[in-house]
Amino acid sequence: MASRPQDRSAESKPRLLLFGGMPRLVFWILLLGLSGLVGLTGMRAAAVWLLAQQGSTATDWWEVFFLGVRFDARVVAGILFPLLLAGAIGAANPFARPFARRFWLSYLTLAGVVLTVVYACDFLHLRYLNQRLNASVLGFLADVGISAKMVWQSYPVFRASLALVLSGLILAWAIRRSHAAAAKHKSETTRAASALWGLSLGGLLVFALFGRFGQYPLRWSDAFALRNDLQANLALNPVQSFLSSLSFRSSRYDQEKLALHRERVSQYLGVGEKVEGSTFFSRRLTAGGTGASPRPRNVVLIICESFSVYKSSVGGNPLDTTPFFAELCRQGVLFDNCFTPHFGTARGVWAVLTGVPDVELVKTATRNPALVDQHTLLNELEEHSKLYFLGGSSSWANVRGLLTNNIRGLQLFEEGSYRSPRADVWGISDKNLFLEANEILQKQTRPFFAVIQTANNHRPYTIPAEDRPFIGSRHVTEDELRKNGFESNEELDAFRYTDFAFKTFFEAARKSAYFDDTLFVMIGDHGIGGDAGPRFPASWTSKSLTSFHVPLLFFAPRFLAPRRVHSVSSMVDVLPTVVGTLGVKARYAGLGRDLFLREAVDGGRSNVAFIIDHNNKSIGVVRGSHYTHRRLNGTAFEVDWADPAVPVQPGGRAVTEIEDAVWAEAFFEASRYLLHSNKKPAVPSR
Repeated sequence: MASRPQDRSAESKPRLLLFGGMPRLVFWILLLGLSGLVGLTGMRAAAVWLLAQQGSTATDWWEVFFLGVRFDARVVAGILFPLLLAGAIGAANPFARPFARRFWLSYLTLAGVVLTVVYACDFLHLRYLNQRLNASVLGFLADVGISAKMVWQSYPVFRASLALVLSGLILAWAIRRSHAAAAKHKSETTRAASALWGLSLGGLLVFALFGRFGQYPLRWSDAFALRNDLQANLALNPVQSFLSSLSFRSSRYDQEKLALHRERVSQYLGVGEKVEGSTFFSRRLTAGGTGASPRPRNVVLIICESFSVYKSSVGGNPLDTTPFFAELCRQGVLFDNCFTPHFGTARGVWAVLTGVPDVELVKTATRNPALVDQHTLLNELEEHSKLYFLGGSSSWANVRGLLTNNIRGLQLFEEGSYRSPRADVWGISDKNLFLEANEILQKQTRPFFAVIQTANNHRPYTIPAEDRPFIGSRHVTEDELRKNGFESNEELDAFRYTDFAFKTFFEAARKSAYFDDTLFVMIGDHGIGGDAGPRFPASWTSKSLTSFHVPLLFFAPRFLAPRRVHSVSSMVDVLPTVVGTLGVKARYAGLGRDLFLREAVDGGRSNVAFIIDHNNKSIGVVRGSHYTHRRLNGTAFEVDWADPAVPVQPGGRAVTEIEDAVWAEAFFEASRYLLHSNKKPAVPSR
């Protein structure tokens, strides 16, 4: 009788061990996984709290967090899966060998530090550009000196570095503590039970890596099923976002798709008889323009850094940030529905000068040696001197290669060419850049085409002490700043400083002999994403049209009667319009058209503006009153309202949606083709 209790205990022990004994390794991985998810969710919560749009509620964000946890789980599972696989081997078990313990503690600490650094970089990238960290930042490595200086001057690098070091020490301590806690975990179990626990945890990690029940794994594009781009970006994990963007590399065109769309694009551009030895889209531009006589003698093209319409006075911004520019627009011809094909300064310069959208999917086209040979309409202006003024270095993004390799006889003025002192990483101040450029233009004896590229409306938002008294400091509440599209008073003051620099230049230019014979053209190199508020359709904020909408101004009081034109226009239209206004017949292969000529032909109703959003990996067109777009790896197009001057109309438009979808595909393939085919001729040809 005395043996019966002992027998029952022996019989029950395997059952208790099978269901109750969790191995230390499994316990530690679960503890690490849960801690990692809590930490990453906390960082997402901080980003939502700082970046959420005005008027949003908690219910607007639950999907963001639900999807975000799934993205985070993929990253956490990816880090922990090697620990489970290798840790099951005796020699690599962190609870069996001192060396294995040190290795895995170092591995996990390093992974945690890397995640912290990636999240910090991602947060700064998102806060400034409204874009998650993506592979395009690899381009900064080609300009590491300039990039490092910009970061140093824009952000508290020393304090941030101390914070990262402190975070690393805390992570190392926490990981060691978690290992110690797991080591104390009672883990009396059978080999079969340990295997079952390991397989169960392995299945859980595999599911986390896959991300969903279904045929296909969780992908970055799933985030863009949310209400708007900001929410989609906040749902993404920066590691996932960055790694997924690495796959979008090739700009090579699809010959079959190009053949399908070639005739459509040719008709849009007015391609007539094929020009010998040229691309599919080469044609002779007529001396169109306004058709008025006389015509301007000189051109000054001002490429304005980060010049968003919705932040400016011409966009009706209540903060009245650019009153002087608004007055210029009232005296010139303003195209107020102009879009850049993409985001980024180097891409903007490329599109203006070549007339071809930069559809390179990772690095910019300027950084691709295979694409640097490009034809530009500037070479068709044989009688004109060509001058380019940049306050900093043209080595940024290898813009120098685009300029000096393709513009014949170019006089490039950059860092080291000026008397004025350097203001920050971007070189001399915009005001001094304009004044020194004006001095050089006054000395020109031939007709000239000059480009002046500004930079101060960019972090670190430097305003020289000598100019501060002229613009003062406006202290606007954070609520008012966000409501009107600004992140800080420093950004607001930089935008106002841009207007001051414009005013200084035009006041000086009016006193110069060249002024009356000059066509001035001003366009933003790109916009900046943000909340456009009620002045624009919701799609401008939710679909990031604010990143592409810029003013385009043609100012020549002697030659152009003032008016405001609302037809759709594109950055690629700038040089064809300038050449037409000058009355020059030229050879051209880009995708731009003479805007003044189109106004005379059909009131600009046929104009199309192509957009490629490298951040969201989408292509689309603005045509008429709508923005039609799709993801690069998707098939379904979406249509959004895109005209602030026309009331939003209910209902869809299936017929024109299909038409616009074809236009988007056509411009994308034509751009990819031209990047590799738009080479400059041996000599100018007319």
